[in-house]
Amino acid sequence: MKRKVLVAGVGMIPFSKPGKSESYTVMGERAARLALEDARVPYGDVEQAYVSYVYGDSTAGQAAIYRVGLSGVPVFNLNNNCSSGSSALFLARQAVESGMVECAIALGFEQMVPGALKGAYEDRPSPMARFADTMTTLQGYEPSSPRAAQFFGGAGRDYMKQHGIRPDTFARISVKARQHAARNPMAVFRDTVTLDEVMASPKVFDPLTRLQCCPPTCGAAAAILCSEDFARRHGLDTRVWIAAQAMTTDTPSTFDSGDMRRVVGYDMTRAAARQVYEAAGIGPEDIDVVELHDCFTANELITYEGLGLTPEGTAEKFILEGDNTYGGRVVTNPSGGLLSKGHPLGATGLAQCAELTWQLRGQADQRQVEGARLALQHNLGLGGACVVTLYQAQ
Repeated sequence: MKRKVLVAGVGMIPFSKPGKSESYTVMGERAARLALEDARVPYGDVEQAYVSYVYGDSTAGQAAIYRVGLSGVPVFNLNNNCSSGSSALFLARQAVESGMVECAIALGFEQMVPGALKGAYEDRPSPMARFADTMTTLQGYEPSSPRAAQFFGGAGRDYMKQHGIRPDTFARISVKARQHAARNPMAVFRDTVTLDEVMASPKVFDPLTRLQCCPPTCGAAAAILCSEDFARRHGLDTRVWIAAQAMTTDTPSTFDSGDMRRVVGYDMTRAAARQVYEAAGIGPEDIDVVELHDCFTANELITYEGLGLTPEGTAEKFILEGDNTYGGRVVTNPSGGLLSKGHPLGATGLAQCAELTWQLRGQADQRQVEGARLALQHNLGLGGACVVTLYQAQ
């Protein structure tokens, strides 16, 4: 029998630009200690640790968590590209839900370097080769442009062709992201920007400008998950629990559809969201607040539809009418999202978890979404994996 899994504690350190951060070991330790302190759980009560990062050596998870304690528990190192943090959360949730453990920690961190993402090895097949070949077949390849921007910019182009939206519709998402981030002391970019400033920033890959692309970021975040029985025995916070969660990977449509939206995970998103809604017995119209994977503005726009927040082909209307922000239908990325808060790959999914936990507890200060009771998290990694998580306030 599956057990209820509570988010007993969360921790996150302020994100920073590459070269401005502490080492990954220090960042990871700090985030883990913050989560343990928030949960009021000693590290000795944690039975398993799931640690996520993308750019790091084997057992970097142990190097960080050993600074918290040497308790001899299993430590699992995870790399699922940009969905690594939520993959750690997924496994920690499974361990508690199944009864394997009573309490687990999911920890994510990233110590990045400036510039565009790139692979670490040139002497072996790239795990992104099939994706890159598909993209090149559909739209060509521009050696002077960052590859990630070509993937998601291409998805934006395909959406524009199919639905006839204006290029500045994407830019409006950046304006919204900065407005939200201005209320978040953890965010990297807190200065607001105008639509004209977003459109006038250097072109990265049409239709994306620099202010429509998330920055490389360093940071760490963590979550303590436990069973309801464990929480009650130890007098822990029982206000937030994981009501449903799904993880998906690619299907043939990623490579066979001729649609760049699907190459970058639209179908994974849609499938994971449907599984979550079905498991929880709710619909997207019931969601109050969302943290979704806005690595580029184009991905936020297509994800609105992938998650069912607005019907397919209506994302522009959704944005223009302000249904994606405070006072609208559902507040998306109150943290400022990856675009403004930053995107330390291994930590992103757990930072989303922290933000939504604070929202459901009513602890989000100036960012608080009034009356939030159902929160949806979407974390995507090319290569590929998508994790969608539904949190509920008791």
